[in-house]
Amino acid sequence: MRIYMISLMLLATLYSCKKNTDNDNSYAYFGGEIINPTNDYVLLHSAGTNSDTLFLDSNNRFLTKLENLKPGIYTFSHGGEYQIALLEGRDSVMLRLNTADFDESLVFTGEGAKKNNFLIKIFLQNEKDQEKFISFAQLTPDLFERHIDSTRTERLNEFSEFSSKNQLSPLFNNIAETSINYGLYNAMEMYPFGYYGYRNLKKHEELPSTFYDYRKDIDYNNTALSDNFIYNKFLYSHFNNIALKAFYNEAPEDAIFTRHSLIYNLEKLRLMNEHISDDTIKNKLLKYTARDFISRCEDSTETAQIISSYLEKSTNTEDKDYIKGLSVALKQLRPGNVIPDVALVNYDNNLFKLSDLITKPTVIYFWSSNLKIHYKNSHFKSQELAEKYPDIDFIAININDSDNRYWKKTLSEFNFPTNNEYQFENPNAGKQTLAINTIYKMIVVDKEMRIVDSYYNMFQKRFEDVLQKLSDK
Repeated sequence: MRIYMISLMLLATLYSCKKNTDNDNSYAYFGGEIINPTNDYVLLHSAGTNSDTLFLDSNNRFLTKLENLKPGIYTFSHGGEYQIALLEGRDSVMLRLNTADFDESLVFTGEGAKKNNFLIKIFLQNEKDQEKFISFAQLTPDLFERHIDSTRTERLNEFSEFSSKNQLSPLFNNIAETSINYGLYNAMEMYPFGYYGYRNLKKHEELPSTFYDYRKDIDYNNTALSDNFIYNKFLYSHFNNIALKAFYNEAPEDAIFTRHSLIYNLEKLRLMNEHISDDTIKNKLLKYTARDFISRCEDSTETAQIISSYLEKSTNTEDKDYIKGLSVALKQLRPGNVIPDVALVNYDNNLFKLSDLITKPTVIYFWSSNLKIHYKNSHFKSQELAEKYPDIDFIAININDSDNRYWKKTLSEFNFPTNNEYQFENPNAGKQTLAINTIYKMIVVDKEMRIVDSYYNMFQKRFEDVLQKLSDK
C-alpha cells in the first residue's frame, strides 16, 4: 500500500512538472489503479461523446492523456459501477478504488485531486441521506423542512471553508454548490411519497405553501451537471412530484396513486419536454421514464401511447432505437410465449443455447459480480429453493460484459456450484433479447419453455407460490 502511494505520488508529480513547462490548457491526464478488478478495462466518457476504453496493465493500473480537453464532468465506469471526475485543463487526476467497496474506497491524488475528493464527499453524503430518508420522512413537514435547511447550511459552510483555502474554478464552484443543493432538494421532492404513502398521497396538497420555495431557482438546463448523478436524480424526483397534479385531476376521488398510471407517465414526459431544452439532459430523463413504464406495463395500448409520446419528444436516435427494440423484446416475453433463445457459455467455456438447458420448469435469474450482496443472497436463496423444489431447475446467468475469468473468480471465491452457471455469449445481444434492465429480474418458464411470468424478488411469498404450483403439476 505504501509503495503504491509513493509511486502514484511520483507519477502525479511527474505530470504536474510536465504541465508547468507547457502553457497549453487543452489536455489532462487521467489514470489510477483498480483493486480487485472485475474486468480488464475502465470506460471513460463525457456527455455527448463516445466512451474511451482504458485497459488495465499487469498491475491493474491505467493512464491516458486527454487531448483537446473539454473541461467538465467525466463519467468513468468499471464492471457496471459508475462514478464521476471533474477534469479541467492541465489536471493529472489519479484514482484508487477497490471494487469490493467502490464508492467508499475511491480516493483521488495528483493535480486536481482535492476538488474531486470534495465532490465524492458530497456524493457519499447524499447516499447516506438516501439511506436515512425513510426515517426522516416520518417527520412532520415543518420539522423535515427545518432538518433539510440546517443540513444544507452546514454543508454550504463546509464548501465555503474549502473554497476559501483552495484556488478553484467557477466550474467547480457551480458543480459543488448545486450538488449540495440538489441533493437536499431531492429529499424535499421525495418527501410526500414517504410521509403520506401512496394511499394518502393526495394530501400532499396540504403541504405548507412555502415548502417548495426553492423551485423558483431550479435550473433545468445546467449543462455542466448533465452527467451529475445528484442533479439527474433530483430532476427525476421533481417531475415525479409535479406530475401528481395531473393524476389527481383525472383520477376518481378515491383513487389510490400508482406510479404505473398512463396519465401520470404521459404527464411526466410532457413536463420534461416543456421545462428542459438541453437535449442531453432531457433525452436521458425521457428515456428512463419510457423504459420504466413499458417494462412493467402489460397493456399494449398504453405501451403504444407512451412510446408514441416518447418518440415525439426525444432527439436521440440511439435511445429511440433502444426503446423500440425493448418494446419488441417485451412483447416476446409476455406470459404464454415461448422464451426467445439466446446463446450461453458455461463454466467450462462450452457453448449452449438456452433451449438446450430447459427440460422441466425453470427459474432463470441474473447476477453481476459488481453487486456483491445481491449475487450472494440470490445464489444462497436459489440453492435453498432448489432443495425445496427438486422438480424445478435454477439457471444463473452472469450479465457482466467482461472477460469470463472475473466471473469464474467470483464463483470460486464463494464456492458456488458451477453446474448451472452461465454467461451470455454476447452480453449486449443477450440482455436486449431478454429485456434485462435490472439485475433483479427473473423469468420463470414451464417445461415447454413457455413463460409463466417475470418477477423481481425471489424472497417474496408470491414467487414461492408460483414455484409450488409448478412443482405440483
